[in-house]
Formats: sequence, structure tokens, C-alpha cells
Amino acid sequence: MLGSGEVIGKLQMSWDEVLDHGDKSFDLSFPPVHGAHPSLTLTAAVVQACNDQDGMLPNSLVDCEMTRHTDAGHAQFAEYVASETVSHLNAAVENFQLVLDQCPASHPDHAAALTNLAWARLLGYVRNDLQDIDTTISLFRDALALRPQRHPDRPFSLYSLTEALTWHHNEKSTAADIREAAQLYLELLPLCPEGTYIRSIASGKNGVDYVIVGCNSLPTDASDEGICLRRVVLELCPLGHQLRPRALDELSRALESRFTQSGNIDDLDEIIQFLREAVSLCPEGHTDRAVYLDNLAILLGSCRFRHQGNPNDLDEAIYLHEEALRLHPVGHESRDSSLRSLGFALVTRFNNRGAIDDITRAISLLREALTLCPPGHCPHRDVTLNNLATALKTRYDKLNVSDDLNEAIDLCRESLRLKGLDDPERHVTLLNLSGALCSRFTDTRQNEDIEDVIDLCQKSLDILPSLHPDRFLSYMWLAEAYLSRYRVQLNPSNLSLAVENFRLASGHPTQGFPYRIQIALNWVVAAESYQHDSALEAYQVCLELFDNHVMTRSSIIARREAASAFRGAQSFPVDAASCAIRRGNLPRAVELMEQGRGQQWSLVSRLRTPLEDLESTSPELARKVSELNKCLAGAQGSAGSTDRAAADRAATKYRALTRQWESAVAEIRNLPGFSRFLLPPAYEDLQAAARHGPVIIFIASQYSCGAIIVSTSGEPHHVPLPSITLADLMILKDRFTRAIRHASRMNPAETRTDLIVLLRTIWDEVMLPIVDVLENVLKVQRRSRIWLCPTAAFTSIPLHAANPFLTKADRSKEPCLEDLYICSYTPTLSALVRSRQLMKKRVHHSFVAIGQGQPGAGKGKALLAVDSELALVRELVPATANRTTISGDAATRAEALEALEANTWVHLACHGKQDPAQPYHSHFVMRDEHLTLLDIMERDIPHAEFAFLSACHTAVGDKETPDEVIHLAAGLQFSGFKSVVGTLWEVDDSVAKHVVEAFYKYMFHPKEAGVMDCTKAAWALNCATHSVKTKVPLEQRMVFIHIGV
Repeated sequence: MLGSGEVIGKLQMSWDEVLDHGDKSFDLSFPPVHGAHPSLTLTAAVVQACNDQDGMLPNSLVDCEMTRHTDAGHAQFAEYVASETVSHLNAAVENFQLVLDQCPASHPDHAAALTNLAWARLLGYVRNDLQDIDTTISLFRDALALRPQRHPDRPFSLYSLTEALTWHHNEKSTAADIREAAQLYLELLPLCPEGTYIRSIASGKNGVDYVIVGCNSLPTDASDEGICLRRVVLELCPLGHQLRPRALDELSRALESRFTQSGNIDDLDEIIQFLREAVSLCPEGHTDRAVYLDNLAILLGSCRFRHQGNPNDLDEAIYLHEEALRLHPVGHESRDSSLRSLGFALVTRFNNRGAIDDITRAISLLREALTLCPPGHCPHRDVTLNNLATALKTRYDKLNVSDDLNEAIDLCRESLRLKGLDDPERHVTLLNLSGALCSRFTDTRQNEDIEDVIDLCQKSLDILPSLHPDRFLSYMWLAEAYLSRYRVQLNPSNLSLAVENFRLASGHPTQGFPYRIQIALNWVVAAESYQHDSALEAYQVCLELFDNHVMTRSSIIARREAASAFRGAQSFPVDAASCAIRRGNLPRAVELMEQGRGQQWSLVSRLRTPLEDLESTSPELARKVSELNKCLAGAQGSAGSTDRAAADRAATKYRALTRQWESAVAEIRNLPGFSRFLLPPAYEDLQAAARHGPVIIFIASQYSCGAIIVSTSGEPHHVPLPSITLADLMILKDRFTRAIRHASRMNPAETRTDLIVLLRTIWDEVMLPIVDVLENVLKVQRRSRIWLCPTAAFTSIPLHAANPFLTKADRSKEPCLEDLYICSYTPTLSALVRSRQLMKKRVHHSFVAIGQGQPGAGKGKALLAVDSELALVRELVPATANRTTISGDAATRAEALEALEANTWVHLACHGKQDPAQPYHSHFVMRDEHLTLLDIMERDIPHAEFAFLSACHTAVGDKETPDEVIHLAAGLQFSGFKSVVGTLWEVDDSVAKHVVEAFYKYMFHPKEAGVMDCTKAAWALNCATHSVKTKVPLEQRMVFIHIGV
């Protein structure tokens, strides 16, 4: 019997013919049934006839009694199939039951007996001749249990049980049945190759497709079991299956529901991946394309953009919404949905970028959507009202359109009336109304508004589970409400409550980093404005959130974009340090300054941390971290793909690697002596930067300007600069730019009056108070070394060139800063510490001079002095060094990179360009392609020692993130060069060669023949610029600075 009682054929040979086969197996074939060709493999044997003398039946496989009842059962069942006469069914069931009663569980045919009885009962149920299906299902389950994995009859038992379950579901709509049937089909189909009979009856609309449709009709279930079921259904819909788009969508809905409860970004990425596939499977003209376009766009624009802040997600979302709206023209029943979705996405983009056209169009689209949702006739009217209210409030906040706010409040209240108390999205309207009332209170100061805000937020918190991402919004509006009330009532308890809610919002783990960073920034502003004790805590929270947010980006450029996306964040490290200074905690000021500054470098440098100490303690962990470092470094480039799906996959892979890395680092921190492994350095660690001379950190904050001197031992020293403000420094920076541009057009013999005035101002207002501490407090000897670490506006001012330009009574000159000390710069204290640590390794010196004076059309003017400069350098470098020169056509990007990696000392003479829009694209101009900062950063050259960058703009920082020292010289230092000479502005190659010549003469003094010591570079540069005063104008001497050891 093939499952449904059909007679497939009769035996056409005599028993003698059967027995002639002996004990060998043979096949019997039958005519096709349902497109399949049934066959049987038989083995014949002679057994003893039945003997009832002892009242016992033999234990033979062909027990006579069971065989007679089985044959009778099949005969009656075949009659029932053909005639539908219930008496035949009853007789079949009776015979099959007798067989089962005589066949113990240990009998090899017990499973067959169970199956025969179950199929007879099932067909009776299908034809409404039997009512009990639970017993039938139980029989099939028992049979399946007796046919384990690899049993030849297991596929048939799996199929049999799915049939019983689906018929039960068909009658009773029991969700448990259809779920179990899906799991069974997942096991069954791989066991049934195409062309087999079971495959033919299991596939199609009455088999697995029925189960898929049934599962797709179940309510969305965000539990692990519910999501597991959706994954099973998707597996039942391979590529090409007509139900696959719906299965992708249903799985996406379940994951989205879980995401709204837990905020797990992995769920969000997986949803987007599935919806991208669903869209791709629904080409133009497919009835569901617009739905999937809108669903994908909502996840990109409303969810992932909010969670991660990637502007590409928002732009793609709007593009997809626009396409969906085109597919829903005027008159389409779903037009209101597309209008609502596109309008909300435009509101989000206006909030982010401020383009008035976006908010104007958003409000227009949402008003059109509202007209399509008349009162009492549309289930989406409440959502449309809420979205329009959000748009109006947003316009009010940004543009102060007075009528918008009251209309927004009215719309929110109407939306709230339409939502039931058990509506899962009720909290969204509660929170939008809270925001609108909070804004109105700021204008009107009506106490009832702010009381309503607090009440509404508390209600939303009562509704939401503890990890729901939107609890963040409740905390946010509570913070704003209490802060608004504090401004009116000046009651300290309100300020404390505001701070507590700022703390809860910024620490809410399931909300995305961009929102948490923004609320932490608001906390900082409030704490600074009202001098609350939590200010330092707020700064620390902000720095940690920034670090975590930037760490999620898998490319260096994406990290910079993430870091520069927040208004006011550029000055954050200096403001944090200023806060610590004002609270008398100078070591903490240094730590905060270091943690927030040079973040891009520190994130990448984590992957290059030497692991020698760890290897001696835990070789296994050291190997694990080393491998993960390589994997993370290798994964950084792939995220830049223009293929959005590929970029998503790369980002997901990178995030998974990051979690493994963080787990390994956490293990390491549990080891004795490694508790601070890769944590932001403590002051005691940073103080090592001052081992060979003090480091002076210049802090230019909106709250105060000053300097911190980190000395070799003891506490740091604060030098207030009360006569200068951040605004003064910004003016000075612009004046320097103009003065240098003007000086470049002057005759070399002319006096640089403008520059002299500015350098005198720097001496009087900035450097003189610092020099006083160095000389009189710290007793730093003259001509010893000091390091300058400028921040913010100070990075654009040539501090090393500060000069009183005064003549004493004896006609001698008052000493300038570079007369008193040998000045070097360092981008961060950690960079200086790291360079010194790498100096411990002895290397064989090799020197390469790379020059490109003929860069090619469109790449800058010819540098006529380059070749003579290279010849001069080669002549001055000790013959003991392995010297190489690369110039002309040979000076290509690839050759330059290879030379940087292969040599310990490098001299570069070419055009250098700082890219103000994207500093990682700053570059040296080679013959073919640019040698970019990104190219340099991707190299790890620990044996490198010294680089002289005789090129323009090699030490100019990033305007967008001034506390990120992103320039070519810093890139070389990061790659491994411990000592670098760079330039602050344009270099005149015809006069620069005088500085170059003097520098190398001092660097390789005849008394020290053959000695190559990169720690002498700062002294050599100091001596060189002094010695060429009569040959080189002031601005071309000032342009060269030293960075590093």
C-alpha cells in the first residue's frame, strides 16, 4: 500500500516461480502510479506451517495469523478506497488492530502494523467517517520513533505524520500541528530525491506548500521558537520557489519584532539582507514589489540609520520609498502607506541635514496621506496623525514655525484617542506628545504641560519591557522635562532628576550609539551650564560611547565620518580636559585629553599592539588575539564596497570579529598583570612620554584656555592662559594663514612684519607663561628638549616659532622659544610612548631618497630643485648606510610604498597635498598614482626610524576633527617611523634645499662618522633653521617641524 490504499498491481507469478529464486532477492515492477514507478524487492523463504498444539504462534517474520489479518485489512481498505463504504473501513481497521494487538513493540513489523492502522484511520477521518485523529497521529508518531535516522522507511513515516498533522490543521487550524509539520518536512525533503514517489506527493500545494502557507498565516512570533520556525519555512522555500519572497518577509517580521524588544543589531542586519533578497525576487510588475521596497526602506531609514547613523542607509531608504510611491499612484489602495513612509523618512533626513525642501515635502506628503485615511474608515489613521505631528514638531524645533506646535499636539491627542490601551505602538504617540508638550512648556511655561510630559513618559515606561529600545526616548524626554522645570523653578531636585534620566538614557544598552551619544552631549551641556557635579562623568560616558560607536565601523574613512557626524563633538576632548582642570584634577585632564584625541590612530593601533609580554604568560591567548588582529585588519577594506548588500555582509562579518576580539581581550584582562590591557592609558602610563623632557599639552576650549605640562616625575602642572580665548585663537589662526600667504609673495629680503607681530603675540600670550614654569618651577635646562602637543585651534598655530623679537640694552636679542629649547611636536602622548618602545629594537640602517619633480599634467607645477636635492642628500648620508635613490619615472606609487617598507630612513621630495574634505586622501604626488595617507596607514613598518618630508602640507591636521591629528607626518609615525620632519604649509623647493642641506650636515656630523641616530633629528633641525637665517626667509624656516622621538 502506497499511503492511500491504492491497489498498484497483483502478483502475476505462481508460488513455485517465487520459490525458484531461492534465498536470493529479486525485484517486482508495477505500472506507474502518480508519475512514479513502484517496485518491490522480495526475498522468498519456506517456513513451518501454523501449529496450534501448544497454543503458541511461532515468532516467524511471516506469522500466519498476522499475515492473514494484514492481507484481509489491505483487501478491505482497498474496497473502502474504491467504494467509500464505511463497513469496509471498519473491517480494515478491525483487522489492522488485531495485527497490532498480536505484534509486540519488539517485533520487527511493529512499525508497519502501526502505519497500516494509522493510514486506514486517517482516510476515514479525511472522509468524515471517523472523528478521532489524535489516536491516528499518536500511531504515526510511534511508528516514526521505531524508524530512526537512516532507516529505509523513515521518509515514509515522516510523510505519513505530516499528512495527519496537516489534515488536523485543515480541520482545526491548530498552530502546533502546522509548526511540527514544517519541521518534519525539513527532514523529509532531503531524503527524497527528485523523481521518487514520496517526493512527488510531498511536494506541491497539498504537501509542503500547504504547510508553508499555513506557517506564513501564523501571527508574528518574536520568540526563539517562532523565529526558528520562520527559518525552517525559509529552508523549505529554496531559490526559485514561488513562496520564497513571502517566507523572507515573514522571517523579517519576526526578527524585526525581536529587534524592537532587544535592539540586537545582528537581527537588523539579517532582516535587511532578507528584504534585499525579497525585493530582488520581485521584479518590475510583481504585485508585492512595492510592499517589500517600503519594508526594506523602513528598516534602513527608521531602524538602522537611527541605530548606527550611516547616512548611506537614509539616502537608500528614501530612494526605495520613492520607487514604492511610484508603484502606488493616485487611486491605489496602498498609496497612503507609501506616502506615510516616504514622509517620515524625509523628516528624519531633515533632522539630520536641515534641508528645508525635505521637511516641506514631508509635511505635504503626510497631509495627503491623512486625506486618504478619513475618520472611522481607515485602520492607519492613528499612525498617519502621529507621523504628521512628528513632522510639524520637527519643523517647529528647527524653524520655529509657530502654528506647527499646537497642531502637532492636537494631532497627537487625536492619535492617542484612536489607539487602544493594549496597542503595542501606543508608547510612540505618548512619547511624541511628550516631546511636543515639552517644547510648548519652554515657550509658555505652563506648568500643566510639563506635568503632562512627566506623566506620559512614566506611562510609556510602564508599558515597555526593560530592554525595549524606546525606553531611551522616555528617559530622554523626562530629562528634558525636568531640566525645563529646573530652568523655571530653580529647584535643585529637578536638575538631579534630569541628570539621572540623562544617565539612564545614555546608558540604555539596546538603543543605537548615535542617539546615546547625542543625549550624552546634551548631558554635558546641561552639567556645564548649571555647574553640576556630574559633568566629568558625562564627558567620560560620551568618550566611551564615541569609542564604541567608531569601533563598529569597519573602515578607517567610515570611522572618521562617524566621529565627525556630531555637532560640537570636535571640541569634546579639550572641553573634557578643561572640565577636569576646573575641578582641580590635572591627571584626569591628561587622561581625558588622550582618550578623546587621536582616537582614529588609537583604534587602529590596538590591532598592532606588541604581544611579547602576553606570549610569555599565555601563548594561546596571544596567538588568538594575533590572529583576530590580522582578520580585523584584513576586513577593514571590504566595507567600502559600492554594492550595498556586499557592504552589509562585510560590516556584519567585521562586527562578529570585533565581538570575538573583545571577548579575547576580556580574557586577557583577567590574567595577573594584564588588568589594563588595551584600556585607555592611565596618567602614570602617559607620563612615560616625558622621560626625555616635558610634554606641554595646549588646551583650547570654549570654557578655558591653558596648558598642562607633563614632567618626568610628579604631578602635572597647569599653566592658565587667561588673556587668550578660543575666539582669539581662531582669529590668530586666520591671521597666520593670511600672513604666510602674503609672505610667500614677498621679496626674500623684505621684513615679514605681519608674521613678526603674530609670533610676538604667541610669545607674550601663550609661550612666555609656559617658559616661566619650565625655567623657574621645573628647572628645565636651556637647550634641552621639550615636546609640544597642541589641540583644537592650537594645531594651526606655529607654536615652536614663538618669538619676542626684542633687543636687549646690550643689543643682543631676547631669546625665542627655539633659542631656549629643542622643540618637537607629538600628536598624542601615546604616540611618543609607542615610538620609544619600538626604539628598543636594533636594526640595520638603509636610506632611500624618493623624489618626483615632474609629477605630470594636472598634478602640480614642476619642482626644478628636486633632483639636485636628492643628489645633495645622497652625498651627505653616510656611505655605511645602504643608500638608494628613486626619482623620475621610477618614482611611482608602488615603488614608493615598497621603498617605505624596505628602508629604515626615508627622504621624500615631491608635492604634498592635504585633502581638507577627506584627510585620509591626503597624499604625496608620484609619477602615476597618489601615495595616500591611507596607503601609508595600512603598512606596519616597525623597523622604520626616520622620515624627512620635503613636501608641502605634510603636518596639517583635519579641519572637521581638529583633535584628530590626521596628516601625512602623523601617518608615517603611526606606521612605525619614530622621528619625522614635516611641513605646516607650502614649501618653496628652491630655498628648502638650504634647510635640507644644513639639516643633514648637522645630522651626520663628521665627528660622528657613520652614526645614524634618529633621536638627533630635532636638534639637527633646530641648528639648521638657525644657520640658514640669512638665506631662507622666516616663513620657510618656520614651515619645518619635528615630530616624534
